[in-house]
Amino acid sequence: MLAAFAASLALPAVAQEEIALPSGSAVTYHDFIWGEPGPAGLTIRFRFLDPELPGRKDAEGVIDATEDTQYLCEFFALERIASTGPQPKQIVISISDRPVEFGEPDPDVTQIFEAYSYRDGTCIWEMF
Repeated sequence: MLAAFAASLALPAVAQEEIALPSGSAVTYHDFIWGEPGPAGLTIRFRFLDPELPGRKDAEGVIDATEDTQYLCEFFALERIASTGPQPKQIVISISDRPVEFGEPDPDVTQIFEAYSYRDGTCIWEMF
């Protein structure tokens, strides 16, 4: 079943072009992970890189990128989810300042994550 899903995932090779974000920042597509289940069931994770991410922290050390991750979900991820086969229950958008192995902690990497329910072809933000 997962093999059929992988075959149906419309994810052609993506050039390492910068993707301009609503905040004025830019990211490059890194990879996607679909074989690791999430708490909601079938989850697809789209991972992006932004070497400037640490500089986006506010005085409290918080990075507010909700508008950017919503944009990436709606205008990048949704275009790459096939309309046939098993559909994801959740889409996770992550941005890090450099590549990191999935599931491996690295305290030196700055990362943000946002989770979205996938219903009726839309991204619905969830509190992560």
